[in-house]
Amino acid sequence: MTWLTLVLLFGYLGLSLALSRLFPYAGRPARHGLIPGYNMWVVAELVGRKGSYSLLLLIPWFNMIWFAGLMVDLARSFNRFNFFEHVAAVVASWGYFGWLSTTEPQYRGPILVEERAWQAKLAAAEKAKDEREVRKLRSQAPFAKPILRDWAEAAIFAIFAAALIRLLLIESYIIPTPSMEGNLNVGDFLFVSKVNYGLRLPETILMLPLVHNRAPLVGGESYIDGARLPYRRLPALEKIDRYDPVVFNVPAGDSVYIFPYRTYSASDFEMGNIDPNAQRAIETDRADLVTRPVDKKDHYVKRAVGLPGETLEIKDRKLFIDGTQVEDPQNIQFLYDITFTGPPNKSRWADMGISTDDVAQSQGNRYIIHLSAEQLDFLKQGDPGGTFNFLDQSQPNGVRLYPHSAKYFGDWTVDNYGPIQIPARGQTIRLEERSYELYWRPIKVYENHPSFERRGGKFYLDGQEITEYTFRQDYYWMMGDNRHNSEDSRVWGFVPEDHILGKPLFIWFSIKEGSLFNGVNWNRIFRSASKQGN
Repeated sequence: MTWLTLVLLFGYLGLSLALSRLFPYAGRPARHGLIPGYNMWVVAELVGRKGSYSLLLLIPWFNMIWFAGLMVDLARSFNRFNFFEHVAAVVASWGYFGWLSTTEPQYRGPILVEERAWQAKLAAAEKAKDEREVRKLRSQAPFAKPILRDWAEAAIFAIFAAALIRLLLIESYIIPTPSMEGNLNVGDFLFVSKVNYGLRLPETILMLPLVHNRAPLVGGESYIDGARLPYRRLPALEKIDRYDPVVFNVPAGDSVYIFPYRTYSASDFEMGNIDPNAQRAIETDRADLVTRPVDKKDHYVKRAVGLPGETLEIKDRKLFIDGTQVEDPQNIQFLYDITFTGPPNKSRWADMGISTDDVAQSQGNRYIIHLSAEQLDFLKQGDPGGTFNFLDQSQPNGVRLYPHSAKYFGDWTVDNYGPIQIPARGQTIRLEERSYELYWRPIKVYENHPSFERRGGKFYLDGQEITEYTFRQDYYWMMGDNRHNSEDSRVWGFVPEDHILGKPLFIWFSIKEGSLFNGVNWNRIFRSASKQGN
């Protein structure tokens, strides 16, 4: 039992005791306050709702708003209309109603019945254009409120509603890097559905609303770790198909070093995938290591190129699944070495989706740049006399690529990678030295087996020797369309099912190269984010 469960349990027991003392003032037996579930049924009746409305408290996350409404209406039914008392009734219910029961409160009756009658009179007076009666009713206590309080309550409700929608239905996401350039560009704002691939119920619950993992302005993490619910996912509306763009929590984001300009994972540091300034800061203990739960890891958007149970291989930049070559996505990009005959005309580069982030290096008229086939043709047409060479990326990358093992995989590169089998739920693998290097992190971290280890050429789980392992969830292989400028599964490996967040729906706003000062991409607004192409 977690400490969060204990807090919730003791909080509910405290509220039940408080209600048992409060109910007699409303003519209900004290014992009704001590009956779990039924006490909320009684509260619903006391405020003027049907008792069955209390069953809505069983709906995860929606129950927070419903509970808050019940507690405020219960306070109002006992003639308490102070704004701060209403806040206390929600955030410290057991303490507030325990205190209220000591004041010999007066139960005025179901407040919602009285309020509905007042609203009906007001509507009738407005329809009859009886200004005197309208003014009288609008000033009638307790329903008349100062305009400031009215706005405050509306703002609180709007924040609650927006936070609930963001948690359970749809979330906005901005494309920060050019790894999907050509299809999803830097500066695109996406709406991401959380229900298409199965709603992942929130796990971290003590957090600032409407933000992800960093508190705005003041900095620091925006949540309290430890207050967690177990992983649960509702049934999916559709399965993930090949080349579907997917938003997910980056697997390597559980332990990170945070700098003003970007976030590096602990494996980035270990493998040397990090800039010199950050390297020095970490080595001299000037950068703190932050450990994050799954749902608070950074969000990435990539394309699902490999599905559970498949064997993936990249040969000379071509993708093969189970030995068969699959067609490249539209606008796939690679790195080119270009020398123009003179200073290039960049005025239309942004219109073609060529951003400053696509330029890896430039010196004079020579550019090392990431381009799609269409963008390459555009530059060739603008400068027929230039030289345009594909820049080979086939040199071995060794430990910089997953699974970061030079012994077995030192010759793998971004252009020649694999073969590698993607785990599927229920799939069993035989454990040996090579398979251990590939799958130890999924088993140990993603499947929550911290005791899994290798000792003397043998493998142990919970202290028992094992020779094979059966996976408990599906995994995916995610890659960016910019194949030479994408930190993806080739760097940090498999994406577990419990890291999947949602499906991009459409682009609701887009700014050129990620800056409003460069203008708006009007032609991209309301474009589908799930289809390929511009």
